[in-house]
Amino acid sequence: MDVIVTTAPRETLAAKRATSSIPIVFTVVADPIGQGVVTNLARPEGNVTGLTTIVPGLYGKYVELLREVVPSATRVAIVGATFATSDLRQEVYKAGATLGMTTFFVPVAGPDEFDAAIAQAKGDGAAGIIILSDVLTLIHRQRFVQLALNYRMPGIYWDRSYVEAGGLISYSADLAELRRRTAHYVDKILKGAKPRDLPVEQPTKFQLVVNLTTAKALGLAISPTFLARADEVIE
Repeated sequence: MDVIVTTAPRETLAAKRATSSIPIVFTVVADPIGQGVVTNLARPEGNVTGLTTIVPGLYGKYVELLREVVPSATRVAIVGATFATSDLRQEVYKAGATLGMTTFFVPVAGPDEFDAAIAQAKGDGAAGIIILSDVLTLIHRQRFVQLALNYRMPGIYWDRSYVEAGGLISYSADLAELRRRTAHYVDKILKGAKPRDLPVEQPTKFQLVVNLTTAKALGLAISPTFLARADEVIE
């Protein structure tokens, strides 16, 4: 084959282990350096380049959005897989400290731990939860968001599919745009470009999606100003 296109860190790392010569273009990797995919965004080494789903400060924005929706919130929990990148969590911690909020991490190793994890977040005083880039909760998102609703726990998620499944809010890169950009990278490689000459590209378009039905079920009155900023409101 001439090019391998991958999604998510583990698939990308598997492809990287399999070949050092076939060009690899990744599409949905939140933290390429922290997750060991590349060592430099501007000058990716070897045969790997692609498009990341985050920019610096993105996850700090999650704390701000959650505070807007739940103004009384003083404690927020990050709930996710134990392999969630620690650097991304640190960004949330710093944003919380700036806003005078306490943020803490509740790890889960599998879907059977979702219930206990959300219950723990609730018991520890969290007024809401933040879900970072995490394939575990994504795969089992229907179960996860239903449990969050059962515990009346507002959540902000890293992908819109959570909100389509009943989650409250998502703020994320426009994945459709990233896929289109991936096609441009593949085209350049097929025309002779080397992966090392194509910097890892960060997203420039983001989508704010709100599930108004879920907001009503949680008893949250989301302001018209907030809804006006949303790219999509699900009712």
